[in-house]
Amino acid sequence: MAKITIRDIPLAGKRVLMRVDFNVPLEEKDGKMIVTSDTRIKETIPTIEYLINQGTKLILMSHLGRPKGKRDPKQSLKPAADRLAEILKKPVAFVDDCIGDKVAEAVAKMASGDVLVLENVRFYAEEEKNNPEFAKKLAAVADVYVNDAFGSAHRAHASTEGVAHLVKTCAIGFLMERELKFLGDELSNPTRPFVVILGGAKVSDKIKVIEALLEKANTLLIGGAMAYTFALAKNEKVGKSLTEPELLDVARAALEKASARGVRMLLPVDSLITDNLDFEGRKIGATRFTAPGEAIPDGWQGVDIGPQTVKLFADEIAKAKTILWNGPMGVFEIKDSAKGTFAIAEAVAANSGARSIIGGGDSVKAVNKSGYAGKVTFMSTGGGASLEFLEGRVLPGVAVIPEK
Repeated sequence: MAKITIRDIPLAGKRVLMRVDFNVPLEEKDGKMIVTSDTRIKETIPTIEYLINQGTKLILMSHLGRPKGKRDPKQSLKPAADRLAEILKKPVAFVDDCIGDKVAEAVAKMASGDVLVLENVRFYAEEEKNNPEFAKKLAAVADVYVNDAFGSAHRAHASTEGVAHLVKTCAIGFLMERELKFLGDELSNPTRPFVVILGGAKVSDKIKVIEALLEKANTLLIGGAMAYTFALAKNEKVGKSLTEPELLDVARAALEKASARGVRMLLPVDSLITDNLDFEGRKIGATRFTAPGEAIPDGWQGVDIGPQTVKLFADEIAKAKTILWNGPMGVFEIKDSAKGTFAIAEAVAANSGARSIIGGGDSVKAVNKSGYAGKVTFMSTGGGASLEFLEGRVLPGVAVIPEK
């Protein structure tokens, strides 16, 4: 899937309209909104700097939050523009709209090498509806369209898909290129053994990924609450652990498919259990580890993998040449039930010589929190996008960019 990239097109002096993913967390401090995590901004800096150095007039657009088509000052992209200016150590202009005369005037004043950030595209309901007229207004200031927002590429919105039909020259940026390389090319023919670690709360979120990866993986390690649905499918007692009883047949079918294909599909052999989980208050009640093979008693629920499971999983990870990890092993947001997730982060990042790919969302948060982020090969910026891509679905924001 070799898409046209910004390396392949003439750029000097061009007005480049680039879709970025600046959907960053904001917090109010001393009456001012500030960015509390700038990872998404930093990830796209190589593309931004390349376009600045090529002498383009660079116009950045993004969504932030879910303002539902209405202006909300607390979901403005101005704080992201300010943070970008600090990172680039150069002025970044901001305009409080994304279409119309204000934007046209701001672009007309730009010189080569200038950067302009437009206001949140989701302040218009037409963005998520992929309204052709709205896309036309966005495209009005562009000679070139670049998509570097993998995290939004699974949405067919005006700024991710509609615009690309209206601008003559389209390409992807370096971040998008890396995402497609690692989640696509690298995993289509992985160096073996290929170990997949899947966690998170719901089988329903991951079942299509499981089905797709059972075609490729040598070993599948299942953690998180989704493991309890699989345990239930094997007639094991899981107490009041989070399960999806309506998916037991689906879980059984996945276990059978793994067995038929000779894929090792390993479930936790022990768990950290608690008699009370208060997720909102970020605390748990009394805890203990189950013994290997012990049923979780009534009134208790699993909130993390236990030490025997950590050892079992770490032994498999140590043999791997390629690792894909998507989803935490437990309720890692609470310190007392985060140890299993962090132990797997250590096994993947610090103790394995494998190429390690972290598939977006909570797994990226968990790896960042564990302190091992600098030791993995690649961390995807896309949550839903990376899952859909791993399922083998076509991402509209990628499909619309021409092939080389």
